[in-house]
Amino acid sequence: MHYLDYNEKKQHGTPDFPIEYYHVDEHHPRYNMPFHCHKELEIIRILEGILYLKLDDEEFEAKAGDIIFINEGVIHGGLPHNCIYECIVFDIQRLLMHTDTCRFYIRLITKHQIIVQNHFTKSNRSLHQIIGHLFISMQHSEPGNELITMGTLFEIFGIIYQKRLYQDKADDTKSSRKMMQLKPVLEYIDSNYGQTITLNELSRIAGMSPKYFCSYFHSIIHRTPIDYLNYYRIERACSELSTSDLTLTEVAYRCGFSDVCYFIKTFKRYKGITPRRYRLNIG
Repeated sequence: MHYLDYNEKKQHGTPDFPIEYYHVDEHHPRYNMPFHCHKELEIIRILEGILYLKLDDEEFEAKAGDIIFINEGVIHGGLPHNCIYECIVFDIQRLLMHTDTCRFYIRLITKHQIIVQNHFTKSNRSLHQIIGHLFISMQHSEPGNELITMGTLFEIFGIIYQKRLYQDKADDTKSSRKMMQLKPVLEYIDSNYGQTITLNELSRIAGMSPKYFCSYFHSIIHRTPIDYLNYYRIERACSELSTSDLTLTEVAYRCGFSDVCYFIKTFKRYKGITPRRYRLNIG
């Protein structure tokens, strides 16, 4: 798993059962988590280590045993530290909106009239237990498992409502407007990372001067725009190196580097090893 596309287009699960399970450790080709968003909901469970997360403008570290709930449309990214985690990504509307009663509750979430809490520690035992059942059911493909998965999802959201593990929608704030300005910038990087991208282009998309844009971008992402662009390109390169037979030169050009030597140097700066060594380690 690793939602590398900014506005993720991947089909999770099947059209009839749109839910997917992912297990991620340091050997996974998409271990890190560049900023992105998607229309599905996501539940992450930390098995080992720490996952440093940023969800819109909120930052926190999730430790072993913690559960993270990511609402649809939330810009999120993270950095794992000796971390193993698993997650489930699902389309709540297509899975659970089957009766008028279901629609009433689910629409409160999909229409953002309520915001489910995003970080649950081990202290919330009832929710942890049922989410544990969900992860177990998603790891098996026995007959009837779809029914167990659906029933477990209903129970999870039932607990969320019963225990009021959510907050009512807040009025549009300066903070949320600030995040909205970032979305087209990240989307542009995702769509054009293989081409030349300049600071002037990115600042123009955000509707800011280059100087102010650099300050704005760094305040949210904690990287300069160009540093993040290079980081994103290297993450794309990691995916190409682990899933394709492209040469290093082809990977470099596909990921926006016109100079192979500079690509190798940049790759080593972000990953600590050369692209060739990375491919050998993954293989």
